[in-house]
Amino acid sequence: MGENDMLTKNMLCEIQITDLNNLGFGVGRVEGKVVFVSGAVDGDLVEARIIRVNSGYAIARTERVLLESKHRSPSPCAAPGCGGCAYRHITQAHEAELKENYVREVFRKQGMADVTVLPLLTTGERYHYRNKAQYPVAPEKGGGLRIGFYAPKSHRVVAAEDCPLQDATFAPIVKRLHALFDQYKIPAYEEETGDGLVRHIYLRAGKESGELLLALVLNGDRLPHAEEIVSDLRSRFPSLVGILINVNRENTNVICGDAWHTLWGKGTMVDTLCGVELEISPAAFYQVNHDAAELLYRRARELADLHGDELLLDLFCGAGSIGLSMADGVREVIGIEIVESAVACAKQNAARNGIKNASFYCGDAEDTEKLLTAAETARGENVRPDVVILDPPRKGCGEELLAYIARLAPKRIVYISCNPDTLARDCVTLTASGYQMGEVTPVDLFPCTGHVESVVCLTLRRSQKSVLQH
Repeated sequence: MGENDMLTKNMLCEIQITDLNNLGFGVGRVEGKVVFVSGAVDGDLVEARIIRVNSGYAIARTERVLLESKHRSPSPCAAPGCGGCAYRHITQAHEAELKENYVREVFRKQGMADVTVLPLLTTGERYHYRNKAQYPVAPEKGGGLRIGFYAPKSHRVVAAEDCPLQDATFAPIVKRLHALFDQYKIPAYEEETGDGLVRHIYLRAGKESGELLLALVLNGDRLPHAEEIVSDLRSRFPSLVGILINVNRENTNVICGDAWHTLWGKGTMVDTLCGVELEISPAAFYQVNHDAAELLYRRARELADLHGDELLLDLFCGAGSIGLSMADGVREVIGIEIVESAVACAKQNAARNGIKNASFYCGDAEDTEKLLTAAETARGENVRPDVVILDPPRKGCGEELLAYIARLAPKRIVYISCNPDTLARDCVTLTASGYQMGEVTPVDLFPCTGHVESVVCLTLRRSQKSVLQH
């Protein structure tokens, strides 16, 4: 019998778990084949059932823990099937160790094994930190609907109206909406047929302000019994400052459409981050963990090493939170963001806080060269940043953007990343373009999950200078 034939589906195996990946799967071996085991922790000895066998690996499910790892910790999660809290069943100390090692390993794989990765910055709080939640809604067999989160790599909704990672104010609102949808027989959206109405429940909370913003993502532009539903929610949840509809009729994985309509109240919410009062639209980027974001932004400011005379270029700036938090330490802030409503919020946030040395432009950060050229034309002067802040999405920065930044030759590039893999990749490009790597600081913005934020400063080598014409 060949090695690939030794494991079969539904086989029960005793597996020693030697590692834990960032998806929350324990890693072990059976007959030489790697097996990824759900519900297992490194250090466990488990009895697991094989559920899939591929040519290079197998996937299994823990049936019994025979010998428990010292890293195990009780979890308050009542719906582990959603897979969102991959590290829910391990200690906080072990989670920190895994995240630090993950960041260290991706740099090693990129040929940067000498990069120093500092200890994980964390608030110490693991639960109720998420100030934003998007709950998919699906029809139940036999009628009614189910609200929760998607199971891993699927669009199957796992019922989870009370997630321990979400802001504690969210669950009562979600449960009440469920009751109202049942009461008024408002149907959930059905992906296969395109029928039904409610696709997602979208909630945002202000940690400092206490404000709540609710949006219902609909397969249509009208909510039946809107007046009654709004009245009910307002009476029960006085922290709500706005209730909106988002229209998404497309057959797409994208949660929100482009059209937003306010049913009642404001179309935005307010919160304060690093001493800056921010108005935030539903579509604007805002860090989901307020307190950990303050740790991150303070560290970013330290790395930026501001002296008061710098021009700071804030790319992928969202509603302006990073740049505005540093505005008092520089001569000028220029922010670039692709989401139009976020740019509008950034401008309003500058005015709200009396910040007069910040300007924001709407456009793709990947088109920074074109946008800055237009800004130069309008201003009648060259725009040459001394410090660049990068905070891109998970895919990281495009090669053309990195090449242009290198040609601008800012003294320091502070790179904030939610994906260590693309951070390491982009740092390789920047170091090849004349920059010196600093220490990498991982920050725990997403406790109980396999995700980790990181920030690093890359400093221009003295021999480098801008190759752009002044």
